Amino acid sequence: MQTPIIEIKSLGFKVNETWIHRNLDLTIFKGETLAIVGGSGCGKTTLLRQILQLQKPTTGSIKILGVDTLTATEAELNEIRKNWGVVFQQDALFSSSTTLENTAFPLTRYTDLDERIINELAMLKIKLAGLSEDAAWKYPYELSGGMQKRAAIARACVMDPALLFLDEPTAGLDPRSAHEFDELILSFKNSLNLTVVMVTHDLETLWHISDRVAFLGEGRVLGLGTMAELSENNQPLIQQYFNGPRGRQIAKRQTQWKTK
Repeated sequence: MQTPIIEIKSLGFKVNETWIHRNLDLTIFKGETLAIVGGSGCGKTTLLRQILQLQKPTTGSIKILGVDTLTATEAELNEIRKNWGVVFQQDALFSSSTTLENTAFPLTRYTDLDERIINELAMLKIKLAGLSEDAAWKYPYELSGGMQKRAAIARACVMDPALLFLDEPTAGLDPRSAHEFDELILSFKNSLNLTVVMVTHDLETLWHISDRVAFLGEGRVLGLGTMAELSENNQPLIQQYFNGPRGRQIAKRQTQWKTK
């Protein structure tokens, strides 16, 4: 039986007189990679921010690891935060800190480990992210865009979280770097037994690493399933999103690759 790790029920979010979300329901299961997609303005990033407690919904509930985050105490919320890592679209690395210092930051903040152990654990994740030891001593401006993404995922996973959240993880990367980052996400997921939740519009990423995809539209989840299932969904907004010329080309290529 699948174990829910995030349960969102009857979620509503209103800005002035406009409902961005209304009666939105979504359950995310332990160990899966779930992608959140939809057209511009459908509330993808807003939903992610609500899950991360950066915005408060107008109505509904969000349970993470069995705890209702909208009624939990600050102590309970801090315990939940220790169990997730986040990679933001702009990476959000501290510009005045080295890669090692950036990666070590969650351990410094949330644990009482001594500096030597913290640095050893941080260096382990840096190497797991495919960065050299030399990169550990560099500042973000000295790293390429792809290397910054790797540093961000090393920091997000340094505490071996249960959950990894990604906001447009391949944005700004060339196709080769995007594919390599997709492979890195899969590697971290498998080695750390992560549940991955990501917002993305990258069709290659959706086909390559997602287990299920939640399509947002009209304030709710209009479709939920594998990419193959959503590609066959007759809902007009979903059809329009996935079945343009580029979408059909990628779907054909991915289907052929998976049948080899």
